[in-house]
Amino acid sequence: MNRVVVLFFILCFGRLFCQHTFSIVAVDTITGEIGSAGATCGDSIIWPGTPGAYIISDILPGVGAIHTQALWIASNQLNARVQMQQGASPNQIISWLVAHDVQNNPQSRQYGIVDYHNGTSRSAAFTGTSCFDYKNHILGPNYAIQGNILLGQQILDSMEYYFINTPGCLPEKLMAAMNGAKVVGADTRCMVEGTSSLSAFLRMALPTDNYNNLFLDINVAGTSPNVEPINVLENKYQQWKNSQISYCDSVSSFNIYNKKDIEIHPNPTNDLITISNVEESKKIELFSLNGKFLETVKTNTLSLRNYSEGIYIFKVTYEDRVEMIKVFKK
Repeated sequence: MNRVVVLFFILCFGRLFCQHTFSIVAVDTITGEIGSAGATCGDSIIWPGTPGAYIISDILPGVGAIHTQALWIASNQLNARVQMQQGASPNQIISWLVAHDVQNNPQSRQYGIVDYHNGTSRSAAFTGTSCFDYKNHILGPNYAIQGNILLGQQILDSMEYYFINTPGCLPEKLMAAMNGAKVVGADTRCMVEGTSSLSAFLRMALPTDNYNNLFLDINVAGTSPNVEPINVLENKYQQWKNSQISYCDSVSSFNIYNKKDIEIHPNPTNDLITISNVEESKKIELFSLNGKFLETVKTNTLSLRNYSEGIYIFKVTYEDRVEMIKVFKK
């Protein structure tokens, strides 16, 4: 019965499958990984023929990510992608979208965009004045968090807090941000459902991924009544994580190292890397991202010239622990 109430609300107060709520896009500036996650109080049941919240996400591996939400329309999302492919910055893309909205209705849109440009990240967001309250966005140097039809600012603040303060790989931080919004009625339309939302997704692209074949691509298009989709997303993410033996055990660019621990620089690199603070380590080994042993590092410099572009894992063995460090070969 609750799902019927939600459906009635959406049909009465917004176009079918067009109103979307909280989400995050982010870049790992060390690895060039680009991520996207979000949820909404709509799903493939209410919006037949759609993937639920997932519809707002567009990732261009090695380039950037775009979320087009609130009064969603496919043509605006396609136009945003074309602008990014042509080299426009996040701010330029938003300015273009506002000026060229396909329905001349930019104030009903919400956008969150990040990109990876010359080894650094850029972010921008836009929240139209006609988006449903509560609406807002938060920008960081490598992330954009945005939402509408929210319980309040605390949903966005919690997402940001958990994204920033959770250690580990980019997907780990994105999943933490989603858990930060796991509050009944985070999307207020779902208050009657007893959940934060009805559908959710988590995606991440390596720089070498193909557009339609991402390293991580999880979608919860819908759930049974009263089942929290972010819990389902978490379970699916943990299953994926367990299948990636070395990936999320490696150290992300977001982590802070003790100065006595090993340092690898430059990272990203085109060829030669230097390894500092190696005195306490017993062994340093190089692995591919899927866990294949490549070589033992015997000096404090190493050439990656003969390795293809991508992410590699340095396994550093100490007397009392083992550390994993990601390095991106450009």
